[in-house]
Amino acid sequence: MQLRHRWPITCHIIPVNVHINSYKSSPITYACNNELRKCTDCLGWAARDASGVLSPYKFTRRAVQSDDVSIKITHCGVCYAEVVFPRNKHGDAIYPLVPGHEIAGIVQEVGSNVSGFKVGDHVGVGTYVNSCRECDYCNGRLEVYCEKGVVYTYNRPDFDGTITQGGFSTYIVVHQRYCFRIPDAYPLASAAPLLCAGITVYSPMMRHKMNQPGKSLGVIGLGGLGHMAVKFGKALGLNVTALAKSLDFIIDTVSADHSFDFYLSLLKTAGVLVVLGVPNEVKLKPRSLILGMKSISGSGVGGTKEMQEMLDFCAAHKIYPNIEIIPIQYVNEAIERLIKKDVKYRFVVDIENSLK
Repeated sequence: MQLRHRWPITCHIIPVNVHINSYKSSPITYACNNELRKCTDCLGWAARDASGVLSPYKFTRRAVQSDDVSIKITHCGVCYAEVVFPRNKHGDAIYPLVPGHEIAGIVQEVGSNVSGFKVGDHVGVGTYVNSCRECDYCNGRLEVYCEKGVVYTYNRPDFDGTITQGGFSTYIVVHQRYCFRIPDAYPLASAAPLLCAGITVYSPMMRHKMNQPGKSLGVIGLGGLGHMAVKFGKALGLNVTALAKSLDFIIDTVSADHSFDFYLSLLKTAGVLVVLGVPNEVKLKPRSLILGMKSISGSGVGGTKEMQEMLDFCAAHKIYPNIEIIPIQYVNEAIERLIKKDVKYRFVVDIENSLK
């Protein structure tokens, strides 16, 4: 196994569990031109049942349509979603299921209407690959909150009636709107975790104006998300700390059940606690909010506009996630290690060199 971009973090963090992404969406029905539904073979690794064990699997993807980009996948990050969905934790798994939604690669073909990408470009795909493109949230480039529900990168019905399959595969075809340019000098292996872990913390930081130097940031949970929050905070000139009073903002990545009262007590007046983890319930006393005019906010991954902004920001400020690169043949062991929190801080599968 190869390690890259492992720089020490000098601030103190509140250590807890890692983040679990919990996704729900309603199917969207789209018109489909049957004449364009030519499919081609793809090789991936899929789960066949709720054991979640992944093994080689051949399947078909649609041919490139006018607004599509075909991407040769070089790397794919391993998110906790790769525990949740292959093991059917939400009861909605569609088998065979190819996971992976932190996808980085190289454009190998573009449709006739594609204007923002060309063959050879370095690009990424995140947690969703379609949305209605008509509602207020889609028009505002916050597609993840699409009123009709986004189509997630795997385990969801896509516009052509097929079931989406993820990035543990040799290539993927997506609409150009959900494809993001990765700056040429930025390593593709490092870019992969940004497509979920990175954007998930970047988005609420921007929404709550945590880009003003001198503000104070607390991070609960030093995992794939938490360590990226630290890196963003440092790059933005924030005071990143742990168990301290008078914080402007706390990012909570914990998915285990826990009381919120203590963490709310660390916020200054009008401070914000943003919840990114998925505990079964939120436990707090209302006075913890009322007496300090404090608030709790939720946040999913970001929209397409801020995704591109985040990628450009990371490249400009040389922000790299700490990763452990693995071959696809090691992915089942990596998932077991992820469950045990035995990774600092993101596994990335070397698809290009190991999936043959």
